Amino acid sequence: MEQGLKVVLMVKSPTGELNQIEEREWSMNMVAALEHVNYIVVGNKEYETVEGRLNLDHGRLELLLVPMQG
Repeated sequence: MEQGLKVVLMVKSPTGELNQIEEREWSMNMVAALEHVNYIVVGNKEYETVEGRLNLDHGRLELLLVPMQG
């Protein structure tokens, strides 16, 4: 069975605060797909992936997203 990775999606507010919008287990195929994608859809909203951080202390991948205007 394939093991997954906990992924946390964060959005930075206009005041500079980081707000978590989602946390879930991703398959390794989904994590690998980040190499080829720039945009993620969550809750019917589109976000651009800006950067990622592997947080070893918490055992998770944290992605910083920017909401797309549309």
